[in-house]
Amino acid sequence: MTRRGAPEAVGPARTKPSATLAAVRRPARNNRVDTPVRHGQPERMLIRREVPADIPAIREVHNAAFAKPDAPGEPTVEAVLVDALRGCEAWLPRLSLVATGADGAVLGHVVCSRASVDSAPVLGLGPLGVLPTHQRQGVGHALMHAVLAAADALDEPLVVLLGHRDYYPRFGFRPAAELGVVPPVAAWGEHFQARPLAAYTPATRGAFAYAKPFDEV
Repeated sequence: MTRRGAPEAVGPARTKPSATLAAVRRPARNNRVDTPVRHGQPERMLIRREVPADIPAIREVHNAAFAKPDAPGEPTVEAVLVDALRGCEAWLPRLSLVATGADGAVLGHVVCSRASVDSAPVLGLGPLGVLPTHQRQGVGHALMHAVLAAADALDEPLVVLLGHRDYYPRFGFRPAAELGVVPPVAAWGEHFQARPLAAYTPATRGAFAYAKPFDEV
């Protein structure tokens, strides 16, 4: 969410205790997607898969969406994380999506990477970021729906994120504890949410783990 309190992006749900507790105290900083459209959609917005030429623009999106007022211009954790995920075995190219405007410029980005619940493969969602100039226009909302639909089409069973408990239920998320999925850090509580897809079975239960870069950035 933006620092003004409107959901605009999903940042990394890190398993380091200090970062985790900060995320629980400040879900608006770590979990941001668009609020419902209030002033109309961007003209001819397109959601598509990431291509290599998008990488610098994706980095710019996450640096802008998650910029800290006391560290302007510095790379954000979210931008570094996306680059790290792209270079590891947890990267899933078909689940790295961008939103582009009428001129083809990248306005937002979302990614799901390989995660696990015990030995079962599932997805961890995030980061999701939208350029500040295009927030509150439905970009993040469209990215969320697109990446969940893409994951469902790939027969992925479950998508997990650390996010605002009053916002993500509109996308079908619920507290992961209701599904027997245990967070890496108990303090995440109800902010730790899961979204079952068509391939989900109740046997998908146990301890959740993100891809390694979430612990390393």
